[in-house]
Amino acid sequence: MATVKKNISIPENIISQQGGIVILTLKEYQLLCKRAAPTYYLDEDEAKKTDLMVAEGVKAYKKGKCKKIKSLADLDKP
Repeated sequence: MATVKKNISIPENIISQQGGIVILTLKEYQLLCKRAAPTYYLDEDEAKKTDLMVAEGVKAYKKGKCKKIKSLADLDKP
């Protein structure tokens, strides 16, 4: 396996303005991203309820029963 050496120049003002620089391998970065967003697992009953709720929402959408809103306050409007 050949060794590749390359220099990386980072201006000092960028480092001081941003508070530093972190260099990670792609694998480390992906692991960090994975840990940053929590993963939730549903038990069988909760998964079935969620599947049913999604199916009902898709049916309502296809029937045109959904409406666009700009904010949650619009939900109270007829």
